Order: sequence, then C-alpha cells, then structure tokens
Amino acid sequence: MGLLTRLFKIGQAEANAAVDKLEDPIRMTEQGIRDLKTNLQAAIKSLGEVRALVIRLDRQKNGYEAEAQTCEKKAMALVSAAEKGEIDKAQAEQLAMKMLDQKKAAETNAERALADYNTQKKLAERLQAQVDDLEHKIKTFENELITLKARAKTADSMKKINRQLAGVDPSGTIAMLERMKQKVDEDESTAQAFGEIADRPSDMDAADRLLAQKSASAPNEDLLALKRKMGLTE
Repeated sequence: MGLLTRLFKIGQAEANAAVDKLEDPIRMTEQGIRDLKTNLQAAIKSLGEVRALVIRLDRQKNGYEAEAQTCEKKAMALVSAAEKGEIDKAQAEQLAMKMLDQKKAAETNAERALADYNTQKKLAERLQAQVDDLEHKIKTFENELITLKARAKTADSMKKINRQLAGVDPSGTIAMLERMKQKVDEDESTAQAFGEIADRPSDMDAADRLLAQKSASAPNEDLLALKRKMGLTE
C-alpha cells in the first residue's frame, strides 16, 4: 500500500521525488498492483474465515437459547406432574432445580455467544468494507496505469521526434536553399542567353535575305512592255 500511495499521489512533492528516482515507474506500479492483489486475496480469505465464525456463533447462540427453553419446559413439566401427584414430589423438584440450573448455564452461554457474535459480525463488516475499498483502489490504479502507459508511449514518441528535430540545422537548411535558388537562377539565365544566341540570324542568313529582296525588286518584263506601249517609259 505504501508504494502505491507514493506512486499515485502525484500532487505531493515527496511522491514526485520518489517516482523520479524509480528506474521504471510503470514496472514498479505493475508490481505494486500485483502486491495489492495478493493482499486482497489474503483479506478475502480472512473475511471468509470471520464470516464462517459469525455463522457458527449465531448457531451456537440459537442452540443455547433453545436449550434454555427446553430446560425450562422440563422443569415446569416436572413441577406440574409432582403437583398432580403423578410423580414423586421431592424427586421431581430436585430434577426441576437441576433443569433450572442448566437453563441458567444455557442462558449464560447464549449471552456469551451473542456477545462474540456481535463482535465478530462487526469485524466482518469492517473487513468487507476494507475488501471493497481495496478492490476499488486496485481498479482505479489499473485504469490509471493504462492511462500512464499511453502517456508514456506518447511522451517517448514526442521525445524521439523532438530529438530528431533538434538535430536539424534550420540556418544551414535555409542557406542550402538559397544556394540552390541562386544556382537555378544562374542556370535559367544561361539557358535564356543560349536561346537568344540560337535565335539570332547568321551572316549567311542575312546575305540570302538581301539577295531575295533584290530578286523580288527586279522589274517584271511584261509590266515594262506594257508601260512602253503606253508611252510611260522611255
């Protein structure tokens, strides 16, 4: 119980310090729960024994009470028979007094059994309350352990991710991207320059175009003949 109390009272500084010192809090908690279950089984066994004793004392009490009633009835029967002259009066009274003595003894035993019965019954009720409380705590601890395992798994994943992110150099990555951008800009400019060079006409092309213009500007013979006929040309 002490270990589990230290483990689950998170709000207390001493508990936090104790948990921090544990190499594996989850494993220690699991062991603590197993210990509690062992204690629970022992408590249930004790409860069963006390309940059995309560039942036995109750039966004893009822037996003593029945014995006392029987002794009283026999004493009354003896006295009644003696008064009627059915049996010897002296002998009947002597036996009647013995029955009354047995009645008193039975009543004393019944009172003692009743006292023991009440004591054991209260003990059984306390044990039952403790068993119920222990069962409730075990269920609570088991549920908290499930949550703790899930949180521990998440925390471990986050720790790994953060460790990986911590190893990344943002400034170096940015510098690398800038260098890549600069290189791409240079490559694009170079490609454009070569494209313009490829599209520029060569000297041979210029000569061909000039000759084509000369051929295209030469006068048409039919047109000149028509102009001469019309006297438009010399």
